[in-house]
Amino acid sequence: MNRTWTGLALAVPTILVWGVTFVDTKALLADFSALEILVVRFALAYAALWAMCPRRLRGVPARDEAVFALAGLSGATLYQFVENLAIHWTNASNVSIIVSVCPMLTALASQWLLGEKVLSRRFALGFAIAMAGVAMVSLDGVRSFSFRPAGDLCALGASASWAVYSVLVTRINARGYPPLAAIRRVFFWALAAAVPLVAYGLLRPESAAAVSCGIDLRAAANAARFSSVPNWMHLGFLGLLASAACFAAWNAACERLGTVRATVGIYMIPAVTVLFAWLLLGERLTATGAAGAVLTLAGVVLSGRR
Repeated sequence: MNRTWTGLALAVPTILVWGVTFVDTKALLADFSALEILVVRFALAYAALWAMCPRRLRGVPARDEAVFALAGLSGATLYQFVENLAIHWTNASNVSIIVSVCPMLTALASQWLLGEKVLSRRFALGFAIAMAGVAMVSLDGVRSFSFRPAGDLCALGASASWAVYSVLVTRINARGYPPLAAIRRVFFWALAAAVPLVAYGLLRPESAAAVSCGIDLRAAANAARFSSVPNWMHLGFLGLLASAACFAAWNAACERLGTVRATVGIYMIPAVTVLFAWLLLGERLTATGAAGAVLTLAGVVLSGRR
């Protein structure tokens, strides 16, 4: 019981913080590309984790190193970059609602990769209801068949990446590594995985800008955006709190609650995001979008019920 309460005490604040990150990212996209936000955010997180735990992680066998590398690629670089692209192409509320299907994808990944028995008729029904809700949110406001649901598809892709990461976290926790040192190793590999994207953004700036992965090296532009106090507040929130602190807390919550059980709490994120997107960004949900959000969350809750 104590482990359960500790896990909840770690998971709930983390989920609330992550609900606000969509709004911070949307605000930063006015001055930064999706890739630039990712790199600065993870660099801040990596530096903060070294300050909190200034000891090396030694004696890591090659197989475990591969798990760390895959966790960095799936849960940090790929997830965050694709999510940033989603927010670039659609609104923050849409992305948070669609990403809330992550618990179901995590359950599927856990069944296939960890052998956890989660599939049932109720799970399948909840999944179908949630997908119907995602479709309603995605098609909200579309007046013809010439729409480009790139942002919504990216949000689904981000959910799949996080599901893989959640399974890898279970493997990392089972090996008993110090939590802060372990999550720092994940961010090291996340930054390493971002190097090819940075190279692409530098070598092909015009093409890269089209998909929001450009790197702006203009001195005047960088002086303006990096001297902005609001920008640093958003970057600090994303890097120090949402990444360094919350990733470490999330890994510990998964260790105490179990991966699938902890991830079900992600269905709380859209409510937080929609509220702050309305307060800070002026985003609105139509009746169709609201109905889709309700269906999505209802499907997730139905699938996650024991």
